[in-house]
Amino acid sequence: MEPSIHNCDAIRGVPSAPSGVPEVGAPVYWRVEGSLLDLTVVRPVAFFTWNAQTFLERSVRRSLIFVMAALRPFLYAADRKFATRVVHSVLRGITRDRLDLLGEEYFLYKLKPQLKPDGVRRLRELESSGADVVLVSQGLDHVMRPLAAHLGVSWLIANRLEFRHGVATGRLLEPVTRPRGLFARITGSGPDGQRDAESIARELDLEVRKVRSAVVPAERSVPVLERPIVYFDGQRRLERFSVRRALSGKHVMLIGVTGFIGKVWLANTLLDLPEIGRIYLLIRRQKSNPAERRFEKMVEESPVFDPLFERYGGGLPEFLRGKVEVIEGDVTQPGLGLERDAARSLQKSLHIIINSSGLTDFNPDLRDALATNTDAAVNIVQFVRGSERTGLLHLSTCYVAGEQDGRVPERLMEDYNPRHLPGFDAEREWRSLHDLVKQAEAKAESSEVTAELKTRAQEKEHAAKDLRGAALENQIRKNRIRWLKTYLTEAGTKRARELGWPNTYTLTKSLAESWIAKHGAGLPIAVVRPAIVETSVAKPFAGWNEGINTSASLSYLLGTYFRQLPSNERKRLDIIPVDDVCNGMTLIAAAIIEGRHDRLYQLATSATNPCDMGRSIELTSLAHRKHYRAQEGLESWLRLRFDAIPVSKTRYERMSAPAQKAIVKSIQRIMAPLPLKKTPLVKTERNLERLEKLIQLFEPFILLNEHDFTAENIEKLSHALVAEEQAGFGYHTRSLDWWEYWINVHIPALRRWTYPLIEGRPLEARAPRSFKLAPANGETAKTGTNGATWRYS
Repeated sequence: MEPSIHNCDAIRGVPSAPSGVPEVGAPVYWRVEGSLLDLTVVRPVAFFTWNAQTFLERSVRRSLIFVMAALRPFLYAADRKFATRVVHSVLRGITRDRLDLLGEEYFLYKLKPQLKPDGVRRLRELESSGADVVLVSQGLDHVMRPLAAHLGVSWLIANRLEFRHGVATGRLLEPVTRPRGLFARITGSGPDGQRDAESIARELDLEVRKVRSAVVPAERSVPVLERPIVYFDGQRRLERFSVRRALSGKHVMLIGVTGFIGKVWLANTLLDLPEIGRIYLLIRRQKSNPAERRFEKMVEESPVFDPLFERYGGGLPEFLRGKVEVIEGDVTQPGLGLERDAARSLQKSLHIIINSSGLTDFNPDLRDALATNTDAAVNIVQFVRGSERTGLLHLSTCYVAGEQDGRVPERLMEDYNPRHLPGFDAEREWRSLHDLVKQAEAKAESSEVTAELKTRAQEKEHAAKDLRGAALENQIRKNRIRWLKTYLTEAGTKRARELGWPNTYTLTKSLAESWIAKHGAGLPIAVVRPAIVETSVAKPFAGWNEGINTSASLSYLLGTYFRQLPSNERKRLDIIPVDDVCNGMTLIAAAIIEGRHDRLYQLATSATNPCDMGRSIELTSLAHRKHYRAQEGLESWLRLRFDAIPVSKTRYERMSAPAQKAIVKSIQRIMAPLPLKKTPLVKTERNLERLEKLIQLFEPFILLNEHDFTAENIEKLSHALVAEEQAGFGYHTRSLDWWEYWINVHIPALRRWTYPLIEGRPLEARAPRSFKLAPANGETAKTGTNGATWRYS
């Protein structure tokens, strides 16, 4: 069974209450051992060591545990407190993330079934009387916190490890709760675990007056990173501003509503800003599928709109008719594909255009990448220049930075290229790539290529063999389409890497930025660069994701038997939840309308709340472990024991997929002379080749280029929000708790919405719903967009 999604306060890392029992009422101390559980010190520690990240680490720690077991009687006889410290020293080097997950698992599957019913009943009776109960245990807080949560207790005294940079030092913090005495199982095993402060003081070797200071919150504490906002550019803005005031009654055009970010922004805006004037959705017609029907189908099928259906029910169509207008157009065409009168009308009425469109495939056909990522931006800027007051929020990506290490500032530059090649002109490069496309199209029609394609068609086995006449020409035509697509895909990737970008996507996005920097001067335009956009924290609901996005393939891979991921464990993997991106976009749109925006905003976490590759790999493995631990069967039992680890590129090539592929090929060469109907291990070789290509595709994001993307402009903007809008529209990535997000939100969301697509399975069945934007008796009107029509009330 999938874990439930926790509340967003936990995900956001809302600070826990300070240490110490509240002053209201006297605390009631309850000793866990004897009354609730027969808990020893060694068994939980042994469980932690036996589930360390690497096989070697597990073996070494198990050996140490066996040594501890042999020495334990002598150590306890000498000094129980010292013995407790020695036992916990074997946890040195284990991360807090792992201990938190394993502690939760140990309680759920080992301790919870052993809870003593009489003790639990007595404790609950005490709680119902209004007493402030404090659990006291010799166990680690990683195990006691889940117990406290299960019992509804808010405070505890337990052994706590010291951590540095999230890794245990093996040293216990004061005070150390030592094990009970030799006859405690006889004298202290009743259901009543109440102890007075004097008894607890003796067990902790503390003065009675210091017992209260040993109490800590039972909730998992997460530090919230805060820093002051300081202006150094002489443009300090003291006045506060309001998103609601800025966007009230305003007309907004959203381009890219069918994409992941666009859908979430629309749904969240309709939920949070009902006072917005009107949202125009520019949607392209798909063959016989008109724009309005595409929108209706999206609302019918996408879970993003579930909260809107829950709020408005049958009144949702009427609400949307008052707020949303679908316009059929094409952003890759001049004038956005609109007829002149329609375009002019929009240029007069719009306050801002939000362009979230883009082709996010890393290495697509160069024609598609240029049209969607660069040409579209050119057309939108020209449209904005012809308007009366329209601003533009253009969505790009942080990874236009390309091949570089270190701090990436928020600075929009003309003619940027990562290798800083002299004489580089982005506009000239854009035109050159279009020329390359024309040359490739002409080459595809040449006699040399045609002859090659004809030979290939005639040599093709099975259905294409011995083709003649029209059938042969049809096969040549199909081959030409494939040839041209492959040629332009490879040409785009090659050119991007020559200039220092990892792929065609980042090249074409950067060319668009350069165009905006040069030709958008003087216009109310802001370029917004999100990092890797992932699962939502709270809006439209916790745990929404869509499609096979950046991290989905890799995280899926780490849930299999694949263990060694070539990566730089110190490199920061810059993940940002989609609702944080949408909050940032709304903030920036309001700033553009009010004329207080910067030219460039980066929405990222690598500089504000970093999570490095080493930690993200371990968190992914722990999230998979939590899932497999809840399953039954040998397959799940095996998989939860295969933790992924970060390794060097050399070790990966020597011990992982490349080496395995070499072994498979050697076996195939040996077996080749044998008269076999099917070549052995062909499928295995194909799978290994796909795995190699996947790793190669993601190397710039997990192994190379140690980027730290600053996000100062959006933080300044968020800081200027009026107090009553901070919770709803503020930018709060500093408070994200990566442990909670990764284990209880992100990976479960991918498992629900994305992994079925990778495996070729359908998504979970949903109750069908019908939605029509136009009323049944609606009139039909010309939109002025290429003659398209839609009905309105």
